[in-house]
Amino acid sequence: MSTVLEAPEQAAVIHDRHAFNEAVWDKLVADPELARLPYRIETDEHGQIIMSPPPAPSHGSNQSEIVYRLRQSIQNGKVVTECPISTRKGVKAADVAWCSREIWDETVGRSFFRRAPEICVEVLSPSNTPSEIAEKKTLYFEEGAREVWLVGENGEVEFFRSSAPDAPVPASAICADFPNRI
Repeated sequence: MSTVLEAPEQAAVIHDRHAFNEAVWDKLVADPELARLPYRIETDEHGQIIMSPPPAPSHGSNQSEIVYRLRQSIQNGKVVTECPISTRKGVKAADVAWCSREIWDETVGRSFFRRAPEICVEVLSPSNTPSEIAEKKTLYFEEGAREVWLVGENGEVEFFRSSAPDAPVPASAICADFPNRI
């Protein structure tokens, strides 16, 4: 599938990655046919749609638990599920994210985050590959995330910081009381 943008639209935004992602994403979000699909949608760097199978109930349960614990632990900021973030490889959706008021305010009037929230969480599913998750972690850090959390299928949490993105750390610096297992 080619990008959802027509040639004139592409020409207007092709040199600005965020503007290109925004033009593509805005069209996708406005498409009623795509809204009816049960799949999770992201895009690649060419504006092409990437669809993933719908997650299992345990995936949603893990997301809910993360949201609950973040809201209990950090009072100032916003928790977002299925959080769309503009990256050099298209728009990627973190399963859960926490952002400060400052970053939240930057999204007003936008359909995605141009700067990644401080915490981006991926809840792993059987369909995720290690290379896919490693790439998403890198992309989130490139866009300003301070931490990326990976939550395994059995609830174990690995915390990564932007200062050492390849080495898990024992706990979150932003939400120190978040458990290593949910």
